[in-house]
Amino acid sequence: QVQLVGSGGGLVQAGGSLRLSCAASGRIFSIDAMGWYRQTPGKQRELVATITSGGRTTYADSVKGRFTISRDNAKNTVYLQMNSLKPEDTAVYYCNAGTVVTSIGTYLEVWGQGTLVTVSS
Repeated sequence: QVQLVGSGGGLVQAGGSLRLSCAASGRIFSIDAMGWYRQTPGKQRELVATITSGGRTTYADSVKGRFTISRDNAKNTVYLQMNSLKPEDTAVYYCNAGTVVTSIGTYLEVWGQGTLVTVSS
């Protein structure tokens, strides 16, 4: 019914920047919170940043001041601008739509397929 497709990952040197994008498509009426999470092998998936439909944001302490989350509600798309990247930012980044109200009145939580970000030292 609803899917998220992310893009923008890749390999970058420490200190560099990347921008991730994630677009939701399908039978969508509205989406409240959207966000980005990341995961490295052997560790739990962790929150990176979230943004509500009204623009309220939250960030993990480890990325505050370096990453910026934004969204285009008309396009059901969320972005993550990542600056001053560090090797410890290397992970698979997953986008999330926490509360999707579909056009048929159901509620869903949807995850994207993940995009790899590798930061070399």
